Amino acid sequence: MRPMGCLSSGGRLSVQRAFDDPIDLRPPATVCERRADGSFVLRSPHALPEPVRCVGQWLEDWAQRTPDAVAFAERASADSWHELTWAQARQQVGRLAQGLLDLDLPAGDPVVVLSDNSLHHLLLMLACLQVGRAVCTVSSAYSRLTHDHGKVTQILKTLKPALVYADNAQVYGPAIRAAQAAGLNMPVMLSRGAAEVPGALAFESLAATPETPAVMRAFERITPDTVAKYLLTSGSTGSPKVVINTHRMLCANQEMLASAWRFLAHEKPVVVDWLPWSHTFGGNHNLHIVMRNGGTLVIDEGRPAPGLVEKSLANLVKWQPTLYFNVPRGLDLILPLLEANPQAARAFFSRLRMVFYAGAGMPQATWDRLQALSRQVRGQEVWLTTSWGATETAPAITLAHFRLERAGNIGIPLPGVDLKFVPNGGKLEMRVRGINVFPGYRNAPELTAQAFDEEGYYCIGDAGMLVDEAHPEKGIIFNGRVAEDFKLTTGTWVSVGTLRLKLVSALSPWAQDAVITGHDRDEVGALIFPSAQAAALPPAALQGHLKAALQALKAEGGGSSQVPMRLLVLADPPSADGGEITDKGYINQRAVLTRRAEQVLALYAGGPGVVTLT
Repeated sequence: MRPMGCLSSGGRLSVQRAFDDPIDLRPPATVCERRADGSFVLRSPHALPEPVRCVGQWLEDWAQRTPDAVAFAERASADSWHELTWAQARQQVGRLAQGLLDLDLPAGDPVVVLSDNSLHHLLLMLACLQVGRAVCTVSSAYSRLTHDHGKVTQILKTLKPALVYADNAQVYGPAIRAAQAAGLNMPVMLSRGAAEVPGALAFESLAATPETPAVMRAFERITPDTVAKYLLTSGSTGSPKVVINTHRMLCANQEMLASAWRFLAHEKPVVVDWLPWSHTFGGNHNLHIVMRNGGTLVIDEGRPAPGLVEKSLANLVKWQPTLYFNVPRGLDLILPLLEANPQAARAFFSRLRMVFYAGAGMPQATWDRLQALSRQVRGQEVWLTTSWGATETAPAITLAHFRLERAGNIGIPLPGVDLKFVPNGGKLEMRVRGINVFPGYRNAPELTAQAFDEEGYYCIGDAGMLVDEAHPEKGIIFNGRVAEDFKLTTGTWVSVGTLRLKLVSALSPWAQDAVITGHDRDEVGALIFPSAQAAALPPAALQGHLKAALQALKAEGGGSSQVPMRLLVLADPPSADGGEITDKGYINQRAVLTRRAEQVLALYAGGPGVVTLT
């Protein structure tokens, strides 16, 4: 294996050399097809390499090629880890796969997982993929973070599971019993406490089943069009939908990424990741990068939340990842810990090729702090990059495999996809067609038909624009969600996504996040979730800082749609139970506005605590 090609003589990663070396990164290239109606289509000029037949082929290959390399790791105790090599993982997956076959589960129905990321969860998921059984991981928030199990019961009714798995009976038993009481007759398997749920199977009993040739016969029957996973959409724009993910989608998407990130051919990725497998970012993008390229995935039990982010930091220091994936909120929370601990920061950055953010736009202030920290601890900036995609696209559509100067650029289309830009309400709506696009929503033909336009492009609902009209290879600027934007009573459009990022950066370090208001009103406002620094200030002092920040933002120029005229600092953090924050850590704007309608009224009434720009 070639050593890391972008290491300098001092052992540090040379960012500039990585960009200059085509062995590491494919030079960006895009062709543009202009149309008479004002729309245009971007696509890569490069052909997509042939994907493998199914996800399980990666496991088969690495178990043969690098059997003794660590594939997966999970913390076992405060000072020990449970590690599995590729050969051990394949052996355990084979046993579980045989156990699933022996259960003779109803054909076509998925195995549904209610738990957080864990080795048992991963092995069961891979066992399903190995024998052509669809698997669906449901956000644990529906079962674990609420006393009302009506939503998880409805999800299970929709999915009609062949088998339901959860980590332990104490945490997930109430949700399972609620579903059973509602009439769902489904086999249940638990890693801990199976005896506490009548009729439940013990995970270890399936894991001890000797593998027979039936597993490989089932493996050989898998086709690229076999359903690999069902994923639920976040529901941020309505009720969750059940998205079909085929093996073709998932395998093709990894070939797209590898064709641009050429360093994956000679650098085994080490990834320390908390992102939930109930979402496409963690469960498809990150997990499959490790699977496709024979790297190491460390399951991070931390989260972007106070009291949990410290666990993530400890794991990052120990394992020193080569690639780091997170959402902007996660970066916001771990940054103060790194800034306060130079030794930990040096360990974190020591082998790091890139920091990759997705799931939401990154405020420029967060970008600047990360670069400042990297310069401080290793003498050069880190490569900050991103991609853009959706649950319905497996997920990556675009990728920024080149140097970015600031936040906002989502890269260029990957090989195998066509990206169409359609004028819509003063913006350019982006639509996508390609090998990684889903065939439809499960058992929902009307929703599926509504999701595609007359040319077969998936209508993702996001907007974008070219960085440089004459040079599309310089990338695309993300321009918010079309559905989130609104008009003021003056008739002026407000670009919610763009303004939110601008505002959070302007209010740094006092705002953790912001929700934009103003629909059917004559001026823009915002609800502010305060940062830890803001919470430590007296209210009067905080209001003074916020007002000064608004005045500075107004002085930069821009009309009524570019500067909020009033702010209200919220007293309590976003509620996961209320749907205000997803388990990926980003804010659901619609849910906050609905749940906090009284605060929106108070914001415009000018009551106590409202900061106004006059």
